[in-house]
Amino acid sequence: MGRDARYGILEGEKVQELRGDLFDHSPAGTTHALAEVKLLAPCVPGKILAVGLNYRSHLGNRPAPSAPEIFYKPLSCLQNPGDPIVIPLDANNVHSEGELVIVIGKTAKNISADEARAAIFGVTCGNDVSERDWQHGAHKDLQWWRAKGADTFGPLGPAIVAGVDDSNLMLETRINGETVQKQSTSDLLFDCPAIVSYVSRWVTLEPGDVIYTGTPGATRKMNRGDIVEVEIEKIGVLRNPVA
Repeated sequence: MGRDARYGILEGEKVQELRGDLFDHSPAGTTHALAEVKLLAPCVPGKILAVGLNYRSHLGNRPAPSAPEIFYKPLSCLQNPGDPIVIPLDANNVHSEGELVIVIGKTAKNISADEARAAIFGVTCGNDVSERDWQHGAHKDLQWWRAKGADTFGPLGPAIVAGVDDSNLMLETRINGETVQKQSTSDLLFDCPAIVSYVSRWVTLEPGDVIYTGTPGATRKMNRGDIVEVEIEKIGVLRNPVA
């Protein structure tokens, strides 16, 4: 597609190019081989939110939250499928966190969980990369602005899937082919509509905004040279090298 970014519909090993944007488009009449295009993060969000402690298997000895625990990730943390997660020079304990990510399709303000379902455009794969020492260590920051928001700490993709039942999808994270996380989204404490409804009480969600929904089980440190894959059933594989 040259230097110009385009939206497209992924159909097996081919991409049907679209005219327009993610929410208002028509076929451009051109089809590309998937191997011949560069996939970018599949949307351009106005904001990125994320949920902490949202899988039963991730709680450990911590009490379950009574409401979704929300935080922000900066837009500058986004990374494309296939592009490197760059570990900062002074970071020593960077973990991958495979996650289901919500993509908002309609403006949502103070909506119910039932209304929230209609506001969700689709879901994709994400990696909420986290530097644990900056997050929880002896010299932790007041907020997670760099622990979860450093450049490239938000890989997203490879594609958005609409119309899928996101309440029971198998999520698997692999480092160098070894499975380090594997859990169904049925283990979520707060499902996608509950999260969207809750956030919308205070923050208006706009089309293209994304919400990382939390990570299951235990996470593992990544090292430079690793390959990290987040695979979610019916969505695909988000693969990034670590540099």
